[in-house]
Amino acid sequence: MKYAEWMLTVPSEITNDPIWKMEVYRLALFAGDIGWHDAQALTKEKLMWSVADQLHRSLDSISANLTEGYSRSKGLDRARFIETALGSAREARDWYYKSRHVLRAEVISHRMGLTTHIIGMLTPMIPHQRKNAIREEQAVYITSQPSTFNIDSEVPLP
Repeated sequence: MKYAEWMLTVPSEITNDPIWKMEVYRLALFAGDIGWHDAQALTKEKLMWSVADQLHRSLDSISANLTEGYSRSKGLDRARFIETALGSAREARDWYYKSRHVLRAEVISHRMGLTTHIIGMLTPMIPHQRKNAIREEQAVYITSQPSTFNIDSEVPLP
């Protein structure tokens, strides 16, 4: 499934909400949807049941925290939820790394690139909402081949 094709399947109750304008929110929803297939593939291996659960929860937490933070009126409150979404994106990337022995290499590569892209989008949002500097070192979040990551490419499913 391509990202553009997936966007056509999202119901109007979601797309009519102002948060839909945030690209990072759309990507987080996309990651959660395609991550469902990954979690199902992981549950075929008994040792991976807990990883599948954690992966699914962390992916869904990204968009859930963005929606919760979006509804807050104060920047500091929004920043806290964005921080939580950022943590969930990092956690999802970590679970994908741990899934590399079960999921195909092209699936892992795509998902690591997607979660890294989301991390890169969320990181500068926090200081913007806080109105001061972020508490961690600045880092460039890129995949091993940054110029080749295309969000609209065909998404490999397990």
